[in-house]
Amino acid sequence: MHYWLVMPAAGSGSRFGAASPKQYAKLVGRTVIEWALAPFLADPRCAGIVVALGPQDGEWPRIAARLPSAGQGGAPGTPPPVSTVAGGTHRSLSVRAALAALAGRAAADDWVLVHDAARPCLESPDLERLVAALASHSLGGLLATAAADTLKRAPAAGASDAAARVCETVDRTLLWRALTPQMFRYDRLCSALDAAHAAQRFPTDEAQALEWQGEQPLLVPGAASNLKITTAEDLVLAAAILRSRHTSQARGAPMRIGSGFDVHAFGPGDFLMLGGVRIPHSRGVVAHSDGDVVLHALCDALLGAAGLGDIGQHFSDSDPRWRGADSRRFVAAVLLMLRERDLEVANADVTVLAQSPKIGPHREAMRQEIARLLGSGAACVNIKATTTEGLGFLGRAEGIAAQAVVLLAESTPWARTS
Repeated sequence: MHYWLVMPAAGSGSRFGAASPKQYAKLVGRTVIEWALAPFLADPRCAGIVVALGPQDGEWPRIAARLPSAGQGGAPGTPPPVSTVAGGTHRSLSVRAALAALAGRAAADDWVLVHDAARPCLESPDLERLVAALASHSLGGLLATAAADTLKRAPAAGASDAAARVCETVDRTLLWRALTPQMFRYDRLCSALDAAHAAQRFPTDEAQALEWQGEQPLLVPGAASNLKITTAEDLVLAAAILRSRHTSQARGAPMRIGSGFDVHAFGPGDFLMLGGVRIPHSRGVVAHSDGDVVLHALCDALLGAAGLGDIGQHFSDSDPRWRGADSRRFVAAVLLMLRERDLEVANADVTVLAQSPKIGPHREAMRQEIARLLGSGAACVNIKATTTEGLGFLGRAEGIAAQAVVLLAESTPWARTS
C-alpha cells in the first residue's frame, strides 16, 4: 500500500511565546518540523507530502533547502516529493487546502495521513502500528493514548494559567487523548471536512469531522511520548526524548570513519566547481565529469566509511554516462547506498589544497551546499583550505586537490532524513 501525508503548519503558535512559529523552533540539531517530517521522508510507502503554510511564512524556504531531494517520478529508495499550499485560519481549512492539492493524484480510496508539524517525537513502531491496524479498514482512525491522569472539570473556561475551582472529577475510564498521525480515506475525509465547513464548523482534528457525520474512527494505541509542542517547556521535554533515543541507538554502535582524496590538473576554462558551487577562476580542470574535487573526495570518504569501495568503482571515468556529469549526482547516489544500509552522515570535514583560487569568499556557500546535499545541518560540515607553500605541482598552480574525512552513524527510520 501507499499513502499521502498532509501536514498543517499554518499556525502562529501564540502560546509558544517565541518570535517565530513553534514548528521552526530549534530542537536537537534540527527544527521541530524537520523532526516531524523525518519518519515520512524515510518511508517508501509515502507517495508525496503537502505542507500547508501560513501566509507570512518566511521560514519554510530555509527548511526546504535542507530536505533530501525527491527522486525522478518517485523512484524507489528516494524521498517522496514535498510541495506546499497556503493554509487557512483554522487547522481544518489548512488540511482541506492540502487535500485539494492532491486532487488528480490521490484516488478516492487512497489513504491520507495528517500529522501535526509540532509533533517531533513520532516513533517508527507507532507509525507501523497505525498503518497495520487500518490497512483494510473502510474509514480510518487515529493514534491515541488512554487518559492516565485523574481528570477534573472546572465550572467555566478561563485562562490556562488562572486558578479555577473543581466542579467535578471526570471518569477517565473511556477517555483517550488524540494524537497524530490520523489516517483516513481521501474521499471520505474531503467530504467530511466540506460538510463541516459548509455548516461553519471547524473541527479540532480530522476524526471529529468524521464523528459529526456519525462515523466512529478506530482508536489505535500510541506512545504518550508523541507529544505536541505547545509551550517552551514541551520543547525541553521533546529534546530529552530525542536525545534519549539517540543515546540508546548509539550505545555499542561501531564508529564508521572514512577518508577521501581527489586531484585534478588545471586546463582550459574560466570556472571551477567546488563543493557544488561554481567559482570563477582563470582556469578550469581536466576531468571526465565536472571535476569537483571536493565532492569527489567527499564521495570517496562516504564510500570508504561504509566499506563500499571508491568512486571509480561506481562512476568510472571511462563510462560515457558520466561525461560532464554534475558531481552532486554522485553524492545523491552514494547517499542512497548509505540509506539502504541504515547509515547517515554525522559530520564531514573537507580540506581544499590549492594555491588558487581563494576559498575564503566561497567557504560558507560551499558549506551550505554540502550540508544540503548531505541532509545535515551546516554545523555538521566544515571547510578548510591550505596551500603547499609553493611546493610541488599544487605549489606551481598546476592543479587542485581536496581531502575529506567523514563520520557515519547508524540511523533508524524515524530519525532518517537524508
